[in-house]
Amino acid sequence: FLLYLTAFVQGEFLIFNDLVFFIGTGQWIFWSIIFLSVAGIMAAYTSLLLLLGFLLIWEGIRLYLHWCHKILILLVILLCIFFMIVLRKFWNNRWLVAGLSLQVIAPYVHLCSVALMVILSWPLALYLTHLEREVRIRRHKMTRLEKKRLKRCNILLTFSGMQVAIGLPFLLILLCLYLMPLRIYSPCIQEKEDLGPKPFVFGHRGAPMLGPENTMMSFEKAVEHGANGLETDVYISYDAVPFLMHDYDLRRTTNIMEVLPDAAFMHPAFFNWSFLSTLNAGEWFVQPQRRPFFNMKRLSEEDKKRARSQSIPKLADLLKLAKKEKKFVIFDLNGPPPKHPFRNSFVRQVVKVILASQIEQQQIFWLPSHDMAYVKYMAPGFQHIGRTLSIENLTRENVSRINVDYKDILFSHKIRDYIKANIKINLYIINEPWLFSMAWCASINSVTTDNISLLSQINHPYFFMTPRFYMLLWLLTDIISAIFIFGIFYFYWQREAKRGQLFEIASIHTGSGSTNLSEAASRSSMNPSTRTKSPWSLDAFNPALTKNSKEYGVPSKKPAPITNSVTPLKPATRDIQPPAPSPSPRAPSYKATNKATLQTTVPAWQADKPTVPSTGALRP
Repeated sequence: FLLYLTAFVQGEFLIFNDLVFFIGTGQWIFWSIIFLSVAGIMAAYTSLLLLLGFLLIWEGIRLYLHWCHKILILLVILLCIFFMIVLRKFWNNRWLVAGLSLQVIAPYVHLCSVALMVILSWPLALYLTHLEREVRIRRHKMTRLEKKRLKRCNILLTFSGMQVAIGLPFLLILLCLYLMPLRIYSPCIQEKEDLGPKPFVFGHRGAPMLGPENTMMSFEKAVEHGANGLETDVYISYDAVPFLMHDYDLRRTTNIMEVLPDAAFMHPAFFNWSFLSTLNAGEWFVQPQRRPFFNMKRLSEEDKKRARSQSIPKLADLLKLAKKEKKFVIFDLNGPPPKHPFRNSFVRQVVKVILASQIEQQQIFWLPSHDMAYVKYMAPGFQHIGRTLSIENLTRENVSRINVDYKDILFSHKIRDYIKANIKINLYIINEPWLFSMAWCASINSVTTDNISLLSQINHPYFFMTPRFYMLLWLLTDIISAIFIFGIFYFYWQREAKRGQLFEIASIHTGSGSTNLSEAASRSSMNPSTRTKSPWSLDAFNPALTKNSKEYGVPSKKPAPITNSVTPLKPATRDIQPPAPSPSPRAPSYKATNKATLQTTVPAWQADKPTVPSTGALRP
């Protein structure tokens, strides 16, 4: 799924182009998109479930999964494994394309990754300071007993561990990104003097995005858009006429299903040229459901009319055009099947046609490997193209050019060895500007492409930069990002420190301190020397209820009188009598204390006989 998105962004809309050639319709692309979408959704679902389960276990929550959930998760995991095996088998080349794209855009990926880390530092710093706040609040609320109980497994240590577990990977990743350019290799980072000339461009079967492939219209369009050479595929008919065709049958690019459906699956070499020349080879190209390229431009009405009239061309027609326009010609020569009359002499028939066209032999890039001795004897001026990657074999066979798939050579570090051995390289099939730029920076001599109209307009390789410029950009990005990240963390930490100071000041003013009210009450009740001093002790509310009789054996102090909250009736002056002195210094009994308390709390019923609380000297 990610590979498909990557290819879509890069512009490689024809991911299944080779399969479309055999199937003949674009339905395979539709079902492939559906298949990849379902696989991506299942993989995302499984990843979210696993992530959720990990977070729940991290928080100490036990997972109570129903048996249906377990079976569903197991099935999804098995399906994802199956889809990955399928992608690994059928998309092996696409993995290589992803690796090549990283070689080109690695410097820009580095810069974007550093910028992304700067953006992520903002919520990360906010979350780490939030954990610091939680630690301070929990430490403030915890009592001494709770601190002793949580000494072995302290939740504050858990918060500190979370800060380390989150902050340390961030710093390690950031450090790796800062040092990434030390291990980055990109062919587009080089001096301007070392950049080679622009590679030659061969039109793959002409210009298949502008006209029906392997038709004269397609080759003429390629010449109009500046192609340096023309690439095609050659078959030989039953009556020894070389013609241009790629497939092993005529169903995809001709109307043989309408003309002769019983012979639609026959090999093209079993038809005479008199029949092949009557087939229409361009009607399929203008049908919307059979478009070979989804990113091709719309054809004008004139081009549609011209495409509908195209037929299968002969090799002699292509050579005539190449001779007139002075273009190179490279082709694959496909041998005829068994029981063909020219099974053993098809190479000599093709060489005979080439020599009869009187084209310069240097314009022919000879790719076939059959009957090489005859070819070298009859046409010594042909430029022979090899398919092997062994420099020793190429030197022994006197081959000065090779034609290889770009995925086989661009990953290899032997390109410089081929250049030193004076061996030129032609790559196929390159349709994207970034891939063409990479080939240009790697000093590739020529490429074969379907997108001739786009690549011919590129005058300078994309993503090119000098090492000095990249080093300046690298250091500047690292320094600026480090300043931003440090400033973000410093800002949040300073703000949190100020909040902590305000929190401590507020807690001191409210009298909370480091203990709560229940702890203070318990300490004051257990300490006799501070019982009467605490405003929350029981004696402060009702000192008369203190049991200090002899039967308890605890001496007590004489409590001070409490001012009555209810103002009694004020008696006359003449009726006030001085209180009688206490007969003895002994402390009053429990009953007497209760009686005195009742008199102090309840006002007298008669106004002329007020009740005055008794006073006594404190016992030493």
